Amino acid sequence: MTGPYFYLTEGLRIIRATRKAKKNPKIYEGKASEICHQIVEDCWNGKFFQTSMTSFPQFWARDFGWCTKSLMKLGYKDKVHRSLRYALNAYMKKGKITTTISPKGKAYDFPYYAVDSLPWLIHSIKISKFDYDNYLTLLNKEIQRFYKIVVDAKEGMVVRDQKFSSMKDFSVRDGSCYDNCMLAMLAMDLYDMNLYNPFKMHGLAGKSLDTKRATQEFFSRLIAKKFWNGHYFYDDLQKLDYIAGDANLFPFITGIVTREDRLKSVIKQISYSELDKPFPLKYTNSRKQVKFIAQEFLFRDYESDSIWTHMGPLYIKLVEQVDKDLAHSYKAKYTAVIEQNGGFVEVFFADGRIYESPVYYADRAMLWACNYLTL
Repeated sequence: MTGPYFYLTEGLRIIRATRKAKKNPKIYEGKASEICHQIVEDCWNGKFFQTSMTSFPQFWARDFGWCTKSLMKLGYKDKVHRSLRYALNAYMKKGKITTTISPKGKAYDFPYYAVDSLPWLIHSIKISKFDYDNYLTLLNKEIQRFYKIVVDAKEGMVVRDQKFSSMKDFSVRDGSCYDNCMLAMLAMDLYDMNLYNPFKMHGLAGKSLDTKRATQEFFSRLIAKKFWNGHYFYDDLQKLDYIAGDANLFPFITGIVTREDRLKSVIKQISYSELDKPFPLKYTNSRKQVKFIAQEFLFRDYESDSIWTHMGPLYIKLVEQVDKDLAHSYKAKYTAVIEQNGGFVEVFFADGRIYESPVYYADRAMLWACNYLTL
């Protein structure tokens, strides 16, 4: 059973772990690639790939999803499958798919039902070719639950004025571009799988989505109509005048948007707004226009103009498609940062210092290191 006490104990565990790690951090030796290989190996705990070595020794559906493609490319197919089996068994026990599975194997949502947990889990299953026959009942039930909770079928988008977990949990967003990309990714992935597909059955916004191509075209037009301003994608449907890293990364990463001219425009705007300085990628370049929940004061700037390394290598992969020299310079900066810190640090302040707050110190060994290894 989860509740305030469970969240409190999990929170205290993270605080204690980060304080201990700050006093005696583990420093990895070697070149950047050697450091990242060691971190990925360490994040395998014998049962599953945990998200990090200090703060997050749990299974997080979204983080695992960000890493699955690279882990497969690096030859970890068996361990990817074992991680998925571990997670799905825990979800079976809970009776639903959640954001997180605690170090003791308890599945829970933090802090709310997440728009991106099911999409990233399904995506991981698909691209790793995991045999999910034993989990059909669970997956189909959760797809139906997702459709009921998340989807505004009339608009074809994520419902508004609803609290969901997602990236940037501390910021208050209304119909974020990232969340709608997650909806689109799930809708497209279901066409490749033997699972219940409500999008094919019911369509969205009065449109028939009877093929994967029709689904991709529908969401490509919809995301452009709702979020594209001619230069970059808005963070959410408030359409405030700032550029957000995640909103301009995931339309391309998920394959919803494929236009090269828009990718080039986004790269230009990200550089102009200095979201790639001193290295990529920041959420925003300022906290001024972003509204945060009250608890953010304990983690000030954790999700404002901070540099997040789960996005950095993914962004570099996009840049590689249109500007190899710029991508090479970004990778060189990451190489220097990894070797300087002896680890793959979770998050940095805007000026490149390792993030810390009165209650939290950034993790130094993230599973995300696998994405650097596949640049």
